Amino acid sequence: MADEKLLHHILINLLTNAVKYSPEGGEIRLELSSADDDLILRVSDQGLGIPEEDQKHLFEPFHRASNTEQIKGVGLGLVVVLTSVETWGGTIVCQSAIRRGTAFTIKLPLRKIPRLVDSLVM
Repeated sequence: MADEKLLHHILINLLTNAVKYSPEGGEIRLELSSADDDLILRVSDQGLGIPEEDQKHLFEPFHRASNTEQIKGVGLGLVVVLTSVETWGGTIVCQSAIRRGTAFTIKLPLRKIPRLVDSLVM
């Protein structure tokens, strides 16, 4: 009951970021649940956290948080996540605190299961 490619884009990018921005031994969690007609995904970590001033730019192409200069990346992973979530008709929310970690919560409507190919054909 899901678009495998969109789920792949969402999970791979969020889990890769959680690993990349977490100290060794930090806990990374993937929680799946459902409510009403929504699939709810939550990826959380105990990593660096995202500075408040950077949070408003999270989904802008090539933007990287100011505390990540020493970590490789180009700033496109969250753009891919947002595009995948929006293609599905879902929502994404980020909660983060410096040195405490970050959590992304995504709601995807199960009644609307898109196909990536359909979204690219206009």
